[in-house]
Amino acid sequence: MQYVVAVTRDITEALKEKNRLIDSEQRYRSLIDHNLDAVFSIDLKGKIVDVNPAAQQLAGYTDRQLRLRSITSLICGRDLPLFNELLTETKLGNAKESLDCRFVHHKGNFLTVQLKTIPIVIHSEITGMYIIIRDLSEQAKSNELIRYMAFHDQLTGLFNRRALLDHLDRHVKNRGKQNSPFALLFLDIDRFKYLNDTLGHIVGDQILKQVADRLVEIKKENGTVYRQGGDEFIFVLEETGRAAAGKFAQKILSKFNESFYFNSQEYYITPSIGISLYPNDGRDAESLIKYADEALYSVKEKGKAHYQFYRSDMQSTGINVITLESHLRKAIEREELELYFQPQVNLLTNEIPSFEALLRWNSADLGFISPAEFIPLAEDTGLIIPIGNWVIDRACWQIREWAKKAKKEVRIAVNISPKQFLQLDLVKTIHHAVEKHGIDPSLLEIEITEGVMQDTKEAIPILNRLKNLGIKIAVDDFGTGYSSLSYLKQFPIDVLKIDQSFIGDIKYNGKDAAIITTIIHLGKSLGMEVIAEGVEEQNQVEFLKDADCEKAQGFFFGKPLKVEEAEERFILRSKTSS
Repeated sequence: MQYVVAVTRDITEALKEKNRLIDSEQRYRSLIDHNLDAVFSIDLKGKIVDVNPAAQQLAGYTDRQLRLRSITSLICGRDLPLFNELLTETKLGNAKESLDCRFVHHKGNFLTVQLKTIPIVIHSEITGMYIIIRDLSEQAKSNELIRYMAFHDQLTGLFNRRALLDHLDRHVKNRGKQNSPFALLFLDIDRFKYLNDTLGHIVGDQILKQVADRLVEIKKENGTVYRQGGDEFIFVLEETGRAAAGKFAQKILSKFNESFYFNSQEYYITPSIGISLYPNDGRDAESLIKYADEALYSVKEKGKAHYQFYRSDMQSTGINVITLESHLRKAIEREELELYFQPQVNLLTNEIPSFEALLRWNSADLGFISPAEFIPLAEDTGLIIPIGNWVIDRACWQIREWAKKAKKEVRIAVNISPKQFLQLDLVKTIHHAVEKHGIDPSLLEIEITEGVMQDTKEAIPILNRLKNLGIKIAVDDFGTGYSSLSYLKQFPIDVLKIDQSFIGDIKYNGKDAAIITTIIHLGKSLGMEVIAEGVEEQNQVEFLKDADCEKAQGFFFGKPLKVEEAEERFILRSKTSS
């Protein structure tokens, strides 16, 4: 052999390309396998060819089991038409929005999920698809809970006022020109305020729950019972005229002849009932409620414990309201209004860093008037604006005075009514009061209700301006209205106040305990301070501490006090002890 022929080929680039492909495959696997969302890879016929660990966990099947199935076997039958339509559009290369549907776990239960499809393109051809699925089950449960809370009273479980107005509007619209009658019965518990004040709110709440249970027992098949608020309940009886409504009211009165029991103690309670009729007395929800309330007031004037139909000549309520309004208009200039202060306690340190300011009216002519009477009147007449401005100014003055006397900063929270909140000069009014008294703006806390958050276009700019001033923002009575979780993200909220209706029964009611814990964890995860209202017992304090609630207020720590009493018991004592 005289010659050897050798052929060589430079494969450096080929090796580099191979290594790049291996690296790319490993990055792809790492991305897919560590994705928290379930990822299914399917062929054009819908057969599953690859899954990540999250997909196995979501479906409850192993990798091998899933590869033997088609993706459609994991989708609820009722949702398949929309899902198949989504697959078809994806095969054609058309981008589609995500789809909310029900996913079938191997145990047979449905999970609420959100899925999105992405075409797999190789050499300019669609060869399959990725199905990316996110489990929304917990979010769906939270939304369901929020929807329930929006239309149900948390103490009694009955429908609330919001549900009442919604249902009444539908009743009226559905009747149209037929004018088929229905009756509205407005029921109020006689002398309940005295019972509540003497026996305490816990006993009062338990009695209200028993009242609600008894009303549910006697309601007609075509009737619905609602808790209007406080000790007020409303029945709506469909297809019911005057005679039947009167008969049913008498049935309620007879049922209340039976005593109520709480902690082995016997109580006798009587209701007063006012009745309005559709369409004779009114053709809209507000009119029917108003006229039934006027009939109820007539019952109260005549000795309670019976029922009365509305008559157009009932004017007693109007005269009393006019008298009250006349005196209320002079209350500020007569210096009859004053602020009481209820301490808010840090549950970890037992210190009192803040107070809630509560408005009280002691009329020289009429005596002490309950806030439940004059606040709604102030709202209706527009007097809430000058009264609210006075409260803001007085709270800022008090912050300055306590800083002088105790040499410490104390935050004061004031309630802002929805009507005042939407006033164009609210921010200017607050800024002026802060500047006038020379206080740190973070020591003034503005409490708004959940209802204010419904109109995001109006609310967000106002709250942002207040936040820019340094004012603290609190949501009062959280959990009693309809608050979308997205609102909490959008609004610059510093404090969530858990409504006292959840606190009173946490020892016996697992649902209330679960709601409280959820609100606390939600608030803390969003960087908010959480305050529990209406705390009256040691066991409630212990529960809140275990749930990691930061602050609490209620009769357990102290009732609302005059400024002098609050200073003596909390402000100056704290200064001495320090």
